[in-house]
Amino acid sequence: MAEELELFDVTIIGGGPAGLYTAFYSGMRDLKTKIIEYGPKLGGRVLIYPEKVIWDVGGVTPILGEQLIAQLEEQARTFDPTIVLNQQVVGLEKLKDGTFILTAATGEKHHSKTVILAVGYGVLTMQKLEIEGADRYEVTNLHYTVQELEVFRDKHVLISGGGNSAVDWANELETIAASVTVVHRRNDFGGHEKNVIKMKESSVDVRTPYEVVQLHGNGDTIDQVSMSHIETGEVERITVDAVIVNHGLKCDYGPLTEWGLEMKEDVAIVNSKRETNIPGVYGAGDFIDHESKVRLIAGAFTDGILALNSAKLRIEPDAPKVAYVSSHNIRFKERNKKLGLDDENYRDVEG
Repeated sequence: MAEELELFDVTIIGGGPAGLYTAFYSGMRDLKTKIIEYGPKLGGRVLIYPEKVIWDVGGVTPILGEQLIAQLEEQARTFDPTIVLNQQVVGLEKLKDGTFILTAATGEKHHSKTVILAVGYGVLTMQKLEIEGADRYEVTNLHYTVQELEVFRDKHVLISGGGNSAVDWANELETIAASVTVVHRRNDFGGHEKNVIKMKESSVDVRTPYEVVQLHGNGDTIDQVSMSHIETGEVERITVDAVIVNHGLKCDYGPLTEWGLEMKEDVAIVNSKRETNIPGVYGAGDFIDHESKVRLIAGAFTDGILALNSAKLRIEPDAPKVAYVSSHNIRFKERNKKLGLDDENYRDVEG
């Protein structure tokens, strides 16, 4: 069966930031590359928050999530990787020659010398508000994600949640909405410290420790929310135009957890080379953990580079340990000319 399939050097499972950058770097290392993405679009978890402003990517000024993904996708396509959408990889089989057969839920098979798992948190679903009857408001003004900020202009918005997303949306909407109230079960927030401080020092009305206990509607639209103090049980009712729920995401890796990977608390354990316990299988991004893990997009890029370098050396043991910097990489010279950039005008910089 394997002989009938096109053999790739590297197959990256997952088309989020980690997978996209890894595909680009794989091209820099002259490897035949395939990306397999479960969803209909590339972008991963960032697609859930397209208008969220991302600040922490090196060399990139604050950028909307959808714009960052567009740029990452354009970069990933530099060396023309094969991209497969709408396929969930459910099976991993290692052949006698050390290569792998990947089987999708559709039945389609893929043949690869190495595999890089950049699956993020797997198939994601939003944690719903556990209040009876809440689902009927989802078609009107109960939101589990924010696609357009303008929807909330001049409205009284309540945000339920205390993680990064809840804090970020509070800060984004503070200058757009008529008012923003944040309701969180704990006094401490899980968002980045600087963003939490910004929220608390703004006009955002922060209510802790509280939880939403009832939605009051006029037909299919929420017009008031009751929230209860966790410790005293005191209930307060406020008028709202919209409710945003950020209670986190449920992750589902499907059959991937049955492949024999060493996992702990829903993440795969890798070493400093981003090797899993299965030789030839590597990891990058949110799916993995190691002693120096950085859970930022920038950290995912580094994971991808190290995983790809390990894959390269498995395929070509005598290859350089890392790629040449772009100013020295011959594969960019023709591309620079197409962009109107003259290599002679640029001084090579090592590093």
